Amino acid sequence: MAAGHGGDGGRRERAARRDASLRSGRAALLTSLVVLAVSLAVLVWSVSGPGAALVQWGGGPSSAKATGGTASPGSFAEDGHRGLPGGGAPSGGGTGRPTGEDALVDNPLYATGRLAPLPCPAPDLDVTESASMKALLDTVADCLDHTWATQFARAGIPYDPPQRVFWEVPGTSPCRDYPSSAGAFYCRASKSIYIGTSDVVRKWNGVEDPAVYASLLAHEYSHHVQGESGLLDYYHEQRRNEADRSVQNSWTRKSELQANCMAGAFLGAVRVSFPLGDAERANVLDDAAATADREGSSDDERTHGSADNSVRWMDHGIAKQDPGVCNTWSAADDLVQ
Repeated sequence: MAAGHGGDGGRRERAARRDASLRSGRAALLTSLVVLAVSLAVLVWSVSGPGAALVQWGGGPSSAKATGGTASPGSFAEDGHRGLPGGGAPSGGGTGRPTGEDALVDNPLYATGRLAPLPCPAPDLDVTESASMKALLDTVADCLDHTWATQFARAGIPYDPPQRVFWEVPGTSPCRDYPSSAGAFYCRASKSIYIGTSDVVRKWNGVEDPAVYASLLAHEYSHHVQGESGLLDYYHEQRRNEADRSVQNSWTRKSELQANCMAGAFLGAVRVSFPLGDAERANVLDDAAATADREGSSDDERTHGSADNSVRWMDHGIAKQDPGVCNTWSAADDLVQ
């Protein structure tokens, strides 16, 4: 009996070693496949070169069908009102950044080509743990810092990354208190992105897909990109000069839809390593529709664009991965409603 028990133990040990060897082999194979995929993405990007800067294209949303308004969208602010930026933005004059209307419609950033497909593997996410959410946001923010610093260097525009306030305890920014009605916001006065690590999970109904939160962060980060590229200064000036609320909102929609497109460009650039597969892409586009303006809203209320256009610009960015295709300021009117 003792010998038989010992033999069983030996078999178990040999089996355990085989299992460990198989697991090790599978892990090595998976790592090799990821490295190969990223290398191929870099090669394809290098060979294909910059994407064409198109701002008038047809077609509708590829997946999301929603009436909008099921979650509070992110925004950027100067005066504490959601989605309605006011004065107080740091001036771009004398900084080497583009100025005037050219900053909107002919920004050097538009000519920098596709974003480099940098590796950006997402950590595991447990939405019930604030530390886990912060780890995800910090990882994605690091990738965004690297991605956009590279792009600004190509454009010859000085660039400083935004500050991050991934908060658990309520507080105050120069733009507004938090938490607020927005799930996340960018404050130009402090050049900071504010996201509540638990608050955002509540506002997004506990969604567990890291790509959705990466999309939200990338959208707010894109407002910082707009600011650093000189675009926001002219935008603020023109918007302040408009007395009609509906005309003001038309400016805001272009800014928000451009941020959607730039967020999509980032997600498309890192989609191999993050990853962003079909399911994650569908979730991101569903979220773009859900955070758009409510269907039937008046012109005095519409600041983020229709569900169709919100999805269209996000998906266009994912597909092209080029800030040059995100020029909402020169787009046809029906694409920025």
